[in-house]
Order: sequence, then C-alpha cells, then structure tokens
Amino acid sequence: MSLKNSLTQTILWRRLDAPGYDACALFALIEGWRLAGTAVFALDEIPCHLSYEVLCDGLWRTRSATVRGWIGRHAVELLIDTPSPRRWSFNGSVQDDLEGLTDVDLGFTPATNLVQLRRLDLEIGEGVDAPVVYLEFPELALGRLDHRYDRRTQSTYDYAAPRFDYAATLEVSDVGFVTRYPGLWDLEALR
Repeated sequence: MSLKNSLTQTILWRRLDAPGYDACALFALIEGWRLAGTAVFALDEIPCHLSYEVLCDGLWRTRSATVRGWIGRHAVELLIDTPSPRRWSFNGSVQDDLEGLTDVDLGFTPATNLVQLRRLDLEIGEGVDAPVVYLEFPELALGRLDHRYDRRTQSTYDYAAPRFDYAATLEVSDVGFVTRYPGLWDLEALR
C-alpha cells in the first residue's frame, strides 16, 4: 500500500475517565487509508505513551495495525495484521479464533471506531452487529469484542459494547471521527 498521502482530517480528544489526550490524523492514500495517532494518558497513575497506525484498503478493511510506546517502564511494540483476508496475526502468531472478523479496535483510543463506521456505511435508521478484533488494554492481548451500531442521524450513532455494559449515543465528525464518546472521550479540537 503506497504511503503517498493527503491529510483528510485531524482531531484531538481529551480523556474523561483518566488524565490524558489522544491526537489522530486520517490520511487518504493512493490505495486506501491510514489512521495515525498518539495517546498519552495515566493508567492508575502510571504514565502511558502509545503511538498507533492503522492501514486500510480502499473499502476500509483493516490490513494492519501497529502500536509502539510504553506503559510505565514496559516498552510496547505490537503488530496486528491480516496475512490473508479476514485472518489475523498478532506479532507473527496466527490467531485462528479471530478468523472471519474484518475490523480492529485498539482498546485505548476512540480513533478506530472511524474505520468501522466508514466500512459499514450505514444509512440513517440502519443498524448492525459488528464484532471486531479487539486489543485488550492494558493486557495487550487480542480477543473478540461485540459491537452494535444503529445510525440515528447524519452525525449520531447509538453504540453498544455489551461485554463492558456500555451503551451511549456517539457523535461523529463529517469524516467519521467520534467527537463525543460519553464518559470516555470528548472533542478538544478538530480540523
């Protein structure tokens, strides 16, 4: 996938459940999309710095995700990729239990909801169950997470993640970044 890109939109979120921020940018590539950002926050008073990048094809199907940084004194370097369509690998180890899933959700950032919302491309009034490959945080392990999206208006979705007993109405930007994630993240700046 070519990395020649044009910047589509940038966003800065403030974390609501702990001290922290996340800055992210969406780039249009010749053959797809690149989401790149950095989350800096405190986890139980432990400093965390995690830079991430997600590459998608032109239909918003995730091809790879990388995470680099640290959690306290623990260095982090992770690669999640799809060696073949809808098959997943985590740091080179095939994850057979995740076969068939299309999207990745990095559990420490709201950025990856954009990829799923763009791929699903729901019309107002439509809803869908949309399970994802989920990077557990702070465990840094992969698993499955069931999501549900119901599009209410041009800029709002009812969202649910039953495993976390979480349900809320998400507000999104014109390109699909979540701008309001009740109780977790709130928009600071968007350009």
